[in-house]
Amino acid sequence: MQIKAPRGTYDILPDEAVKWQWMEQVLRETAERFGYREIRTPMFEHTELFHRGVGESTDIVTKEMYTFLDKSQRSLTLRPEGTASCARALIEHSLYNGTLPIKWYYIGPMFRYDRPQTGRYRQFHQFGIEAFGSRSPYLDAEVLFLLVEILKGLGLPAYELHLNSVGCSQCREEYRRKLIEHITPVKDRLCADCQVRYLQNPLRVLDCKEKSCHQAIADHPTLIDSLCDDCRDHYTLVQKALRDNGIEFVHDDNLVRGLDYYTNTAFEIHIPGIGAQSAVGGGGRYDGLVESCGGPSLPGIGFALGLERLLLALDKYKGVPPAEKQVNVFVAVMQDHLEDRAAALLYRLRQQGIAADKDYNQRSSRAQMKLADKLGAKYVILLGEDEVKGGFVTVRDMKTKEQRKVDQEGLIPFLQERLDNC
Repeated sequence: MQIKAPRGTYDILPDEAVKWQWMEQVLRETAERFGYREIRTPMFEHTELFHRGVGESTDIVTKEMYTFLDKSQRSLTLRPEGTASCARALIEHSLYNGTLPIKWYYIGPMFRYDRPQTGRYRQFHQFGIEAFGSRSPYLDAEVLFLLVEILKGLGLPAYELHLNSVGCSQCREEYRRKLIEHITPVKDRLCADCQVRYLQNPLRVLDCKEKSCHQAIADHPTLIDSLCDDCRDHYTLVQKALRDNGIEFVHDDNLVRGLDYYTNTAFEIHIPGIGAQSAVGGGGRYDGLVESCGGPSLPGIGFALGLERLLLALDKYKGVPPAEKQVNVFVAVMQDHLEDRAAALLYRLRQQGIAADKDYNQRSSRAQMKLADKLGAKYVILLGEDEVKGGFVTVRDMKTKEQRKVDQEGLIPFLQERLDNC
């Protein structure tokens, strides 16, 4: 039986990997321009971290985590998201005692046992940023500016930024009571999941993907009307900063995000026209997360972008720059007994930083030229008996078809000068 990749996973082949590399370069360069530095955390953590950080009642914890026991019977989980891992790293290394805020970004695979569909996989990839150590609404604004600049850098100006405030623990508790009172008379019209969780965490009903649940709770009370003065002022300043800098957004009363650690500012970014999974990312403020993971009371804010979703948007609206060929120079061997000389020349070219290749299957000279053209080589070095005896090589310009003899000692400078001007 043929062995295939597990359901919900896929291979990124070289032609596709070029797109990923370009996208990741834009992500890294934009984050670093804003003062964020890369962090790399383990791909699995102790399960307790996600129970504490993500929340016991979330779909991620109750349904979607890849959890297993190791040989010492310790419960470990493949990371389903990046924020809790960053909080754990912050606490473990006592980095909160240094200069604040701490600003990080990460890129890597995440894992959730979810039904595979377009743009959603069981192993997927996220880019995320986290900023720990400031409650300033202007840090919220910076995070949103960074998000918008990423989309611009990728050539995706047609976005929708949805924004809301989920308040603090105090004003959210008042809202929780109002929402439960509103939902209780119609609880039988909710989906099975929401019927179980609405008493424990009624905000999950607002986040439910089932239309029937939204229809059942139509005209529900809104969080914005339950905010305390501090949370209202915070949200007002974030909105003002966005307007002052020309960033359009939509206030969305149904936006609560799917994780328990969010407070105050919450947001999602949508790319219209890529199907039902139009949300390519989102995030918000999480002032209680570090403390819930065993650290000090330290505020934070961040977001994550799904890279598969971003690629869907890029394919629809822009694509990515055409992939440059990886080979600039091709060494064509005219006689088989010169293979050792060709291998030495090829190594010399590569040592000098020139991307070069050759044939390894004894193709004819004509077939070698076709291979050089397929690989995108700009120049072909012809190496035969005459060249070896005369101490030169013949260099063919694949664009102009012009050929010229070049002394072997002057070959590297000759090629470097022309490749620099390409």
